[in-house]
Amino acid sequence: MELLARKRTTPLGLRGLTWGVAIIAALPLIYILVRAFQSGPQPFADAVFRVRSLKLLWNTVALICGALAISVSVALAAAWLVARTELWGRQLWALLLALPIVFPSYVAAFALVAIFGPRGFVSDALSALGLGSFPDWIYGYPGALIALSCFTYPYIYLMLIPAVHSIDPAVEESARLLGMSRRSVFLSIVLPQLKAPIYAGGLLVTLYVISDFGAVSLLRFDTLTMSVFHAYRSLFDRTVAASLATLLIALAIVVILVSSYLQRSLRPTRVGVSRPLVRQPLGRAQVPIQLALTCFASLTVVGPFAVLLGWAVRALRVGNELGQVGAPLLRSLAVSLAAALVATLFALPVALRSTRYPGVASRWIERLCYAGYALPGLVIALAFVFFATRQLPWLYQTSTLLVLAYVVRFLPQPLAAVRAALEDVAPPFEESARSLGLSPWQSWRRVTLPLIAPGIAAGAGLVFLTTMKELPATLILRPTGFDTLATRIWAAADEGIFSEAALPAISLLAASALPVWWLTIRPALAERKERS
Repeated sequence: MELLARKRTTPLGLRGLTWGVAIIAALPLIYILVRAFQSGPQPFADAVFRVRSLKLLWNTVALICGALAISVSVALAAAWLVARTELWGRQLWALLLALPIVFPSYVAAFALVAIFGPRGFVSDALSALGLGSFPDWIYGYPGALIALSCFTYPYIYLMLIPAVHSIDPAVEESARLLGMSRRSVFLSIVLPQLKAPIYAGGLLVTLYVISDFGAVSLLRFDTLTMSVFHAYRSLFDRTVAASLATLLIALAIVVILVSSYLQRSLRPTRVGVSRPLVRQPLGRAQVPIQLALTCFASLTVVGPFAVLLGWAVRALRVGNELGQVGAPLLRSLAVSLAAALVATLFALPVALRSTRYPGVASRWIERLCYAGYALPGLVIALAFVFFATRQLPWLYQTSTLLVLAYVVRFLPQPLAAVRAALEDVAPPFEESARSLGLSPWQSWRRVTLPLIAPGIAAGAGLVFLTTMKELPATLILRPTGFDTLATRIWAAADEGIFSEAALPAISLLAASALPVWWLTIRPALAERKERS
């Protein structure tokens, strides 16, 4: 099947669209290379190949490996519990397990410090009981690992939910009738059908960890991204910062190459219509699972939200204002919706070409689209400032440029989701429609598009959620007076007035919770409709 796909000629219009998207996505890379080598190769080598830079690279790789292992495990268990078992309060847990994605990394890290830090809630409680203080373990690698794994696993979880729902239970039942154990059925039949969303979500988690600054900064764990930020903001040396950013690009390229290799080994798993699944009873494991989920939700949702409420209550007690959020909320919603729509439109042709017309060109286009996600938002913003002020001055200081930066920053999210959905749809579906007289466009609209709609929705939802939280690019590229919820939170927290950050932060969580609810509850509602 793959050999036949390779012989198909890519339509001219699709080639033009994908190369256009790739050129826009490559702008930050061009900026980095221009800056890094403008002083010659020797300053570049001095910045990149020193001992500290290699140590930062090692720290980043170690954080990636730990976060990826935890995120995949948690997401897989969570998706299976809410989609395939008789879990009590299944729809509520489906929402709660996805909510950690709405917390910005800097808010999540601050919440962990407020709970587990030397002067946090747990330490104060232990001191009141005469048991001493809580060990100062939250800083460094352990804290950064917990923050980035527990608050990024929803990237995998949200992609797994529709994939788990779409698995045909008849295959599992047939294997059980042949004498296979539940464990063997899961490992040999179910898990291979979930590789596409796991690879796609795992790639997003990996690139997010590479580019994160907020959590590692507050939790005092040195990574490459922290070094880039310090070079830009403290040393005011953009050449050194760009040189270090090339390490981020190199690391991202390695990750993308590994992901591409794994994805090329995938085969479509949906070859027919699935019948409704039968949920598995949990039996005696129901109560322990409920307790474990409650503890986990307390760490990732209840605890951070309680910290924000604490800020608000403290502000009211001393008579401080909570801050106005009406206009920033509307601006955040507007740019987030625009970014989600444009990024999804950009991702569709790239995903279609990489899956239906694979080749060297399609692979390089896809890799260019992924590269921007590994770069800090600050670097992408400076790249767009660089090009806009020199080539398109009329575009500078406009919301259009801000949305374009968001699209380049978060394009991998819809691209990964749509590609995973397309990988799950076998080409015979489209070929059968063509044989019945439908044109390629009609086949795409009436057959393929409905099948991949959950993946498209998941990708657009992820872009919306992450755009709502994006801070560095917003601070640099926003038009004058264009405040968003993220900039309001940052401005108050930067001045140490956490009470004024409370209402914007709660508003951000509330606005972000709506698409999370839709992405998690909608599959369950669709399943209920099918059963009825």
